[in-house]
Amino acid sequence: MPPTQETDVTDDQDELARRFETHRPRLRALARRLLGTEAAADDAVQETWLRLARADVAAIDRLEAWLTTVVTRVALDVLRGRRTHPTESLDRVPDPVVSAWTTDGPYDAVILADRVEVALRVLLDALTPAERVAFVLHDLFGVPFGEIGALVDRSPDAARQLASRARRRIRSAADVPPRVPTDADRDRAVVDAFLAATRDGDLDRLVATLAPDVVLREDFGPSAPVAVHRGAPDVAEQAALFAALARHAVPALVDGAPGLVAVRDGRVRAVLSFAVAAGRITRLDVVADRTRLGHLDALGLAGPPPGGHVPPPA
Repeated sequence: MPPTQETDVTDDQDELARRFETHRPRLRALARRLLGTEAAADDAVQETWLRLARADVAAIDRLEAWLTTVVTRVALDVLRGRRTHPTESLDRVPDPVVSAWTTDGPYDAVILADRVEVALRVLLDALTPAERVAFVLHDLFGVPFGEIGALVDRSPDAARQLASRARRRIRSAADVPPRVPTDADRDRAVVDAFLAATRDGDLDRLVATLAPDVVLREDFGPSAPVAVHRGAPDVAEQAALFAALARHAVPALVDGAPGLVAVRDGRVRAVLSFAVAAGRITRLDVVADRTRLGHLDALGLAGPPPGGHVPPPA
């Protein structure tokens, strides 16, 4: 009797690679939930492929289960390493959650979805590695507790308790008063004014868009620490240095709020997220790590100038 598709794991490398590619989206989604960034997820998935290529594939009965186990173990090692040696990883700006900006309809659903994504990421970061694995695998990906227990060296009942404890912690953290809703159009106007002043290199106008105690964080990748600038004068001077990049900026929804994405030659070069209060920018995060932003290139982020009144680059 021929083997079923589920158990038919071939040792032909081309066919094995094809089978792996069918599982890649799920593995990547799982790794991203566990590790928090696109780059870390891609590394975990790549390591999973390398282990599959070296494995005795004839001994693999269920490819999907085997791949889930391996990518989870790779992610678990990374999570444990972060807690054991926290100084070995730089304090990076979190991966931004980016959606294309449009003026064609209400934004409520998109804003809510993006803010839920950001909130879940923050809450997951507060869990222990075992809690995070148990919650993500069971609640988000439907993996049975028996398989989860084997991954975290616990019994199925203990794995169930890990997920339950993680669920309670997340619900408890979610009970804090919600962020005060912001007027997207009002905040968009502030971001537009910042962009126009940056393109013109006008320091006075830049300072006028910034709160006195504004904080700017710049993340250009793991080769350098995150640069932090504080105070309106310093932040305005730093922003003015990026006038050329600003000429390629287009509006976007970043972490559930109006932001900017610099798109040049069809690639996303930088993402800027803003926090706005009382008509002034209180926080500005810039992520310009090409490895972490590569997945955004296909989102169709290039569009009309923000607010309809900032002229596009000449």
